[in-house]
Amino acid sequence: MSKVVCDVSVSVDGYVAGPNQSRENPLGEGAGEDLHAWMFQTPDENRAEVDAITSAGAYVMGRNMFGPVRGAWDEDWRGWWGEEPPYHAPVFVLTHHPRDPVEMRGGTTFNFVTEGIGAALDRARAAAGDRPVAVCGGAATINQYLAAGLLDELRLHIAPVVLGAGERLFAGVSGVDLEQVSGRSASLVTHITYRPRR
Repeated sequence: MSKVVCDVSVSVDGYVAGPNQSRENPLGEGAGEDLHAWMFQTPDENRAEVDAITSAGAYVMGRNMFGPVRGAWDEDWRGWWGEEPPYHAPVFVLTHHPRDPVEMRGGTTFNFVTEGIGAALDRARAAAGDRPVAVCGGAATINQYLAAGLLDELRLHIAPVVLGAGERLFAGVSGVDLEQVSGRSASLVTHITYRPRR
């Protein structure tokens, strides 16, 4: 069975996005973009972590990560990433509103799942084969998978940024026992891998 992993950039005060996310500010107001500076400003220094993120055979994300649209779908909206998203694999988007799959260049297809986190994970595992399934975010989606005990590995990429408000990791999640597996510091980030104990 595929390993279920989660890679997420997080501020030192525990936020994965700033407040007031919108089409103009997809990561929220403030320094949300700085959370991911390590991936774009120092990619060679963080090659192993970037390669691990992109090695998944399928991805799961929440609707908020896919886009700012609420309620009924704006069928023109195809994600934040342009015509060739970085996933190059099936992506299963959690939503309450059905939508036909959206095929993109480079092998990414966004599939919309209305039956909850278990159904999305089952479909992602079937698509991933022997490769890992990655739960991408946002915070509410990651927190649901943590609370349900469905993550095998949580990989935090802690940026030296203080956001003060926004979407908080671990909000509403209690009783999670984490075993630290590894840690490594780089110039713009500290990478820590945890294994949730069950």
